Amino acid sequence: MKICVAGAAGAFGMKHLDALAKIDGVTVTSVVGRQQAAIENFAKERNIAHATTDLAESLARGDVDAVILSTPTQMHAAQAIQCMKAGKHVLVEIPMSDTLADAREIVQVQQDTGLVAMAGHVRRFNPSHQWIHNKIAKGEISIQQMDVQTYFFRRKNINAAGNARSWTDHLLWHHACHTVDLFQYQTGEKVSEVYGVQGPKHPELGIAMDMSIIMKTPNGAICTLSLSFNNDGPLGTFFRYICDNGTWIARYDDLVDGYEKPVDLSGVAVSNNGIELIDREFIAAIREGREPNSSVQQCLPAMETLDQIEQMMSHK
Repeated sequence: MKICVAGAAGAFGMKHLDALAKIDGVTVTSVVGRQQAAIENFAKERNIAHATTDLAESLARGDVDAVILSTPTQMHAAQAIQCMKAGKHVLVEIPMSDTLADAREIVQVQQDTGLVAMAGHVRRFNPSHQWIHNKIAKGEISIQQMDVQTYFFRRKNINAAGNARSWTDHLLWHHACHTVDLFQYQTGEKVSEVYGVQGPKHPELGIAMDMSIIMKTPNGAICTLSLSFNNDGPLGTFFRYICDNGTWIARYDDLVDGYEKPVDLSGVAVSNNGIELIDREFIAAIREGREPNSSVQQCLPAMETLDQIEQMMSHK
């Protein structure tokens, strides 16, 4: 399997490169970056044969079977469609788009081409959330409420590695997308009620820096999500699952019960690295000719819910 990684030198591009190196039978044959000299040096350091600033150049190569897009959010939809129309399978980092119309077009192109198209909803794959999902699937627990906090300190345009960004991140279409999809994935239902409010917009970044979202499913499970780019404290996303038969708290790759007793996740998956697990699912789906978990079709309901929230907040 020969892979192109676009946005390879970014924080998450490098995570994907590290993950792909752990998967048998996979070779990264091309990388795409913003500056030619920089991406060529990056490719040389990583022993990757081809580097370019033009995604189309990589797509035209015979030694590229599939593409992983770790590029700015605003580029995701157009590039995902470009990849599929060039006959390449595609894994696009979350979110697949920043509008519902673009998400629907991605799904339509996937249906037209029959290629594997997957969105990088890593929470579906983190072993902590997989452990919860497995217990739900076995009928051992059901969710009564999810309480989620997504907190960062992003008053400047920087990425997860602390480097300057060429684009602006978004609490709703990126960070809320994780939890909106996870809540619907874990409950097995699309939300029937949703309400969102946002705080003042940053005078330079032009985005809301604080946001709260409440969701409810037809069967009565609720989710309360608090998001902030103003949080000067522990950073990340913290999930509390309040279930009919227990309470658990997930912190990325760790899981504890309601009394902070650790849960053994060693047998849940082949890795504790969610990015590696996403990439393994992408490669396996291509090899097996099947729809992957976190396909763009499966993730479309999250985009529909985000659009509903955005419409609600824009009228306030």
